[in-house]
Amino acid sequence: MWGRADRAVRLLGRNIPSVLRMTEGVDPKISRRLCVKPQQDLQSKRQSASGVPGYKPTEWERKFLLWAGHFKKAEDIPETVSLETVRAAKTTLRVKFSYVMMALTIVGCIGMVISGKQAVKRHESLTSINLEKKAQLKAEAASAKP
Repeated sequence: MWGRADRAVRLLGRNIPSVLRMTEGVDPKISRRLCVKPQQDLQSKRQSASGVPGYKPTEWERKFLLWAGHFKKAEDIPETVSLETVRAAKTTLRVKFSYVMMALTIVGCIGMVISGKQAVKRHESLTSINLEKKAQLKAEAASAKP
C-alpha cells in the first residue's frame, strides 16, 4: 500500500513548482531557501562615498521627499539618502492622501444629502421621473400607431 502512495507522491511531485518542492534529504525544519533577503534590501545597504548607507532616489521619490516635507527645496536633497527616509516620505504621503480622500468623501456625502433635500422640495423623485418617462413613451407609441 505504501509503495503506491510513494509512487503517486513522486508522480505528483513533478508538477509542483520548484519553489514549493522540498529537496530530497533536507529536513523541512532546516530548509531556509525561502528566508533569503530580497535583492533590493541588499542593494540599499551599499555604502556611499561618505560611508553612510545610501539609496539614490528616482525623480518621483525626490518629489515625494519634497511633498512630504522632508526637504524644503529640490536642491537640498542629497545625491543619496537612506531608504528609510524614502519609505517614511511615501508613508507620510499615503496618510495625507487618505485624509484628503476621507475629506472628499464626506464633502460628497454632504453634497448628495443637500441635493436630495432640494429634490424633495421640488417634488422630484425617481418614481415620478420614471412614471413621466413611461407616460411619454406610451403617448409616443399611441401617436405612431394610427
